[in-house]
Amino acid sequence: MNPSIQQLRAFVAVAHSRSLAEASERIHLSQPAISIAIRKLEETVGGPLFSRSTRQLTLTPEGDAFLPVAVRLLNDWNEAFADLGERFSKQRGKVTVAALPTLAAGLLPGIIADFHARYPRINLSLHDVLAEQVNQMVREGRADMGLSVSPQDAEDLVFEPVLVDRYVAVCPLGHPLLAQASVEWAQLARQPFIGINRLSSSRQDIDRIMMEVGQPLDIICDASQIATVGRMVAAGLGISVLPSLSFRQIASEGIDHRPLVTPTIRRELGIVMRRRDALSAAAAALHAMIQASATPAEAVSSP
Repeated sequence: MNPSIQQLRAFVAVAHSRSLAEASERIHLSQPAISIAIRKLEETVGGPLFSRSTRQLTLTPEGDAFLPVAVRLLNDWNEAFADLGERFSKQRGKVTVAALPTLAAGLLPGIIADFHARYPRINLSLHDVLAEQVNQMVREGRADMGLSVSPQDAEDLVFEPVLVDRYVAVCPLGHPLLAQASVEWAQLARQPFIGINRLSSSRQDIDRIMMEVGQPLDIICDASQIATVGRMVAAGLGISVLPSLSFRQIASEGIDHRPLVTPTIRRELGIVMRRRDALSAAAAALHAMIQASATPAEAVSSP
């Protein structure tokens, strides 16, 4: 059995109007074409759907039983294509993004505001998680895309650079290091230090760099949230190192920062996606807005 949509439309139109002439006007199809469509439908299902013994076309018991089913099928068909059209025109849909906390709070708020103003009916879900969780959510399809550092040893993922961030030394106001234009990594040693989450990509960079310069940190406390690190530094408990982008998400009262040099570390950040899966129209629109968001000074050209 393979009845066509046109056959179903002809059947429903004639069933409702009981007249070939009126059905022809309803669905803009000639009367001979409607007759052929119904005949082919009856041949397909194996019996008559209309009684032709009177001047009016009336439904047979089988036709009467089939009518609500045919109506439902047509409604489902129309709704499916209407929904698909709305998704392609970005009037409906959902986008899920997994992002490092620095990017979730430091880059995305403005982009999300613009996206919502442009596509108010698209539901956007944001998860601020660590780099490995970003990769996992994208890999498992729980996120359409991620915003993170470049994944390591992940052939199933692709990374598109968007911007470059750098690390800064964060100090309470009045701290001697703030008298300098920049701070060398080695100068962080022997200073009371507030660490960030040991599982974060930033903390792993910091530990690696301090090992390379041969100067251990005097860590008096670790905090999971960047805002907590900022407030502890402002309270004079110690200094810290944060990505410069994260300074947008913490209250700057009582603290200031200086760029870290020797070495100067470029922290490339960008979009993580599944290599073999295409983005939805809504996700592709957000992707384009993220790519366009980087300022010329921050932008990174794709390889």
